[in-house]
Amino acid sequence: MKKHHIILVCSFIFLLLFYREDPGLNWSIFGLVLTGFICYFFQDKFTERTHLILVITSVLSCLAFGWYGDAASFFAMAISILFLQFKTQDNKLKIVQVFPLIILNGITSLGRIWIFKQWLPEKQIHNNFAKKLVAFVLIPAIFLGLFFIVYSFGSEHFSSLFTDYQLDIDMPQFLLLSIAGFYISFSFWNYWVPEVCYEKNELLDNEFKNIAEVKNQNTFSFLDLDFERKSGVITLVLLNLMLLVFIATYNYEQFFEVATAQASKLSADTHERVNSVILSILMAVGVIMFYFKGGFNFDKKATLLKTLSKIWIFLNGVLIVSTFVKNAEYVSFFGLTYKRLGVYAFLILAIIGLVYTFLKIAKQKTNAYLVNQMVWYFYGTVLLCSYVNWGNLITNYNISVNKGVTPQFLSSLNFNDDTRRTYFSQNHLDGGKTEIQREELIDFYQNSTFLSKALYYDFLTEKK
Repeated sequence: MKKHHIILVCSFIFLLLFYREDPGLNWSIFGLVLTGFICYFFQDKFTERTHLILVITSVLSCLAFGWYGDAASFFAMAISILFLQFKTQDNKLKIVQVFPLIILNGITSLGRIWIFKQWLPEKQIHNNFAKKLVAFVLIPAIFLGLFFIVYSFGSEHFSSLFTDYQLDIDMPQFLLLSIAGFYISFSFWNYWVPEVCYEKNELLDNEFKNIAEVKNQNTFSFLDLDFERKSGVITLVLLNLMLLVFIATYNYEQFFEVATAQASKLSADTHERVNSVILSILMAVGVIMFYFKGGFNFDKKATLLKTLSKIWIFLNGVLIVSTFVKNAEYVSFFGLTYKRLGVYAFLILAIIGLVYTFLKIAKQKTNAYLVNQMVWYFYGTVLLCSYVNWGNLITNYNISVNKGVTPQFLSSLNFNDDTRRTYFSQNHLDGGKTEIQREELIDFYQNSTFLSKALYYDFLTEKK
């Protein structure tokens, strides 16, 4: 099957799945169709273990969205299938390029659709079947239609033979879904990669090339390498000293200063401090990438600079650990929330980022090496967020420790309904307006048609 055939088939499948349906299980089925088409039509391009892993994660993400139907699982499904398509069609390009290409193709497809010679084959009719189709069906149908219009004006009874019935078609929705399905299918199967992406792809390699030239590159034209090296040493010495002071004051405020504020104020203060730590880590990695983007990786005189950088990484690791401990302490006092779980996720990613920053210096890798590695860890985090029922986990933990169990809060969590209902029934609790809205959402999905469902809601026990 050629590319334009796949585009038309996928457009038709999209229309069948979404016509007169709400978004739900239909997205999951459409994602499985796209994954299946990639595996079937481009199986000869499956040359690495990464392809198999992406097929598995794409299928699991589609199933996760079919079950939960939430934003996290949809994002995981979309990025999994896009990664699989990109890795299959353009295996040599670095995966980080998929993000700008998604935006670029989303815009350019609006114009490229009309350049028919780029995606529709130009060929004459050679086989007899096609000639018969045109000669015996298409041409007579055109003339029949024209004369039907003329005769309809001359006789109402003749016109009524063909017009006294009404098709039950929602034409505006039909047209909009046809356009949307074709646009999505076209952008997915006939995406465009500018030549500059191939030309600049080597800039995203993990290893340096032309090391001899890299060694002599300086950041500022008015500073030679000796001055730049000494500037880096002075900067990192001062940054390390400042970070030591910050760690001392930060930990004093976190663990030793008496907290007399209310829980809401403590929550705001904690999140503000965590945000500052995350920003600090990002800036710390940026400092390392600035100094070790080129020549200093191979400069034998930069030993002190490398040592100071590793100390800087270690101290930032200490800052992460203290934040991790404080967040755990906060959870033990007030229970789990989505934000507190998010703090854990960001801190773990920050630790991974520091580890790869250390490896970048130790193994003399490019800045792109760090970016390439972190893209995959970010993707793994997205998958984990979409596969795990965090709302039910939070509910079970908070109930077990009797923290963070206010009815309104528990009613605001997703996918904890069986546990929530049981707990409310046993303790005669009422979640108020929040619980009412949650129950209305459950009723909506349970009464939806099959293609509009999120299967999770169909497996809930009946409300007592």
